[in-house]
Amino acid sequence: MENSLNNVLIIQDNYYEIVKDISKMKKSLPTISNVDNANFPGFVYPINGKTINTLDSVHKVKLNPYDSESFERPVFAYDESIRKFSCLEGDGYLTGHSLVHIEKNDYIPVGLISFYFYTRSKIIQESSSFIRFSTDIEMDSKRDYIRDRIKFLSDHTPENSILLIDGPLIAGDVYTYMIQSMKLFLDKNIIPVFFVKNSNSNMVSDAIETIRNQYNSDLHWAYEYLSQGERSNYFYYQDKINSKNAKVFCYIKAFNKSPQRIEFYVSTFEKHKNEIDKIIEQVYYYLLVQGPKNPQVRPIAIAELYAREYLSIVNFESVFMNSGLIPTMNQERFGG
Repeated sequence: MENSLNNVLIIQDNYYEIVKDISKMKKSLPTISNVDNANFPGFVYPINGKTINTLDSVHKVKLNPYDSESFERPVFAYDESIRKFSCLEGDGYLTGHSLVHIEKNDYIPVGLISFYFYTRSKIIQESSSFIRFSTDIEMDSKRDYIRDRIKFLSDHTPENSILLIDGPLIAGDVYTYMIQSMKLFLDKNIIPVFFVKNSNSNMVSDAIETIRNQYNSDLHWAYEYLSQGERSNYFYYQDKINSKNAKVFCYIKAFNKSPQRIEFYVSTFEKHKNEIDKIIEQVYYYLLVQGPKNPQVRPIAIAELYAREYLSIVNFESVFMNSGLIPTMNQERFGG
């Protein structure tokens, strides 16, 4: 019997049922107006060797946008852009680091371009003092990146500044480097503020008994709990194994879109707690200025544009293509 597979598209049996259920999903979620803090036992809840608690109670705060032009501290923002080139001989990483100073009528940028090539071949590594031997390229590239970021920020952020940083304070396998660097910023009286736009963390929603297992993530919970222009209370997180791995955070919902988590190192929060509320309102102002189409803090969005522009200065791909190195199949198909 002759088989033919011409012009055939196979659709999963329950595809349309899944689509239909997704369209009805919103109606099945619980409505939250208030949270019973008695269900936050002792304001402490252990999860997987970690501890989370509230600094006061579970509640929401209406925000007033605070224009940074009248703020006493200078404001800086950081972001980065990374390109990777994978070849049979190893992997190259090009990173554009961007720090912008928010002035009254302009953004003043400082940039850094870093480049590393890693290989598991001793023969290749020994051919150049600049090529790095690595048995775990992904890990070593992250380690070099975070070290460069810390040095760049500590060298170029002046004392008594607010420093807005895209990304979490504690995340990934190399977060301890960022935690250890907090003393550098404390000594210079700098207030680093970390922003998390995407996260699957569910520590808060799991800690509140009345809503446990009802939300996909804390961002999901915060979206339903908060109204536009509100933030949550502050939560305290600590790793029970290593108490230095700790932070204070809250959620902010500027638009009718996914909220963001704003994080501070614990020592930073304690030292500057009288200014934190005003900084959150300043962040809200930056979100409103940027607008809902690309809802991130405006100075970070500007820093991101500069970081990408820095990388366009270097024709990264042509360096590799002219080197005689053999790109991987995915590199040739999709690029870095």
